[in-house]
Amino acid sequence: MTLYPNLIREALATVRYPGNGKSVIDNEMLEDDLRIDGQKVSFSLIFPKATDPFKNSLIKAAEAAIHQHCGADVEVTIHAKSAQQLPPEPDKLLPDVKNIIAVSSGKGGVGKSTVTANLAIGLAKLGYRVGLLDCDIFGPSIPKMFHVEEARPYAEQVDGRDLIVPIEQYGIKLLSIGFFVSPEQATLWRGGMASNALKQLIGEAKWGPLDYFILDTPPGTSDIHLTLLQTLGITGALIVTTPQQVALADARKGINMYENDKVNVPILGLVENMAWFTPAEHPDEKYYIFGQGGGAALADELHVPLLAQIPLVQSLCQSGDDGTPAVLEPASPAGMAMMSLAAKLVTQVDRRNQEQAPTERVKVE
Repeated sequence: MTLYPNLIREALATVRYPGNGKSVIDNEMLEDDLRIDGQKVSFSLIFPKATDPFKNSLIKAAEAAIHQHCGADVEVTIHAKSAQQLPPEPDKLLPDVKNIIAVSSGKGGVGKSTVTANLAIGLAKLGYRVGLLDCDIFGPSIPKMFHVEEARPYAEQVDGRDLIVPIEQYGIKLLSIGFFVSPEQATLWRGGMASNALKQLIGEAKWGPLDYFILDTPPGTSDIHLTLLQTLGITGALIVTTPQQVALADARKGINMYENDKVNVPILGLVENMAWFTPAEHPDEKYYIFGQGGGAALADELHVPLLAQIPLVQSLCQSGDDGTPAVLEPASPAGMAMMSLAAKLVTQVDRRNQEQAPTERVKVE
């Protein structure tokens, strides 16, 4: 059985804390450090005080519940913490965000935002807490793809600061410049204005605890990318391309930007979108109208994994226009491909975090 956070939470929801009869989940005793590595699970439980009389029995009950719910071969490690002894939050811009993923493309028109929207929802369906920031200041598309074009975020005071509260849709926290400007008007901003607006959406928003913070970056390489690299330590980048040679050439440039010696953002993998066309009436047929094998060849050439090949189907295009991404129907061909991408990304991020040090922000000299 493949383990995901939701499975662990479902198991812990059956475990009652004797102090008040509520479950571990309802009592919010599960610490924000759940880790899954194959069949190994580790996390901490927060007890009201260090000398809690139910500590040992509750830990044993939690282990038994996970074995019953997820399988006897699961290796469980549970740490006990006291509410009075929790470490202070680290002094950084997004202290409660575990992984920051940049979804990028060398050129426009390859379906990057479609992949981003479906990926984010796929991660949420696996039980992860996900935030999505539309970083395309000049051509925001995330509000339409999530059917929240009319939404308007409000500010909430937190510790004396007014923070923007993200819009929530399909289990995702969303922010986009599209929420603050008219969709009929072009955004005529100089690079500095766009960068400052982006910094505001990152640092002056109430993102809260997130397992994955997804950045839908603009196509190509620009001031916006530099702003992101200077503002955040990005865990890794996901590159979206199509099979055409011109798209693959631009994808190489995008990969080079992240692998630059001064940047050093790991490439988590490549996604080949529009890999083939499949008619709705003949779901088993494949027509390679943009070429065949280009994404796989580029992945081999650059020694990065090809995480997904997404078919070009009418339902995928239509669902984006309707604001109901294809992954919401996981039995469809596009939905299955997107859910598979989300699961493979989780594996890649876990491997990257085990084998490499955290990415540092690009320092301005």
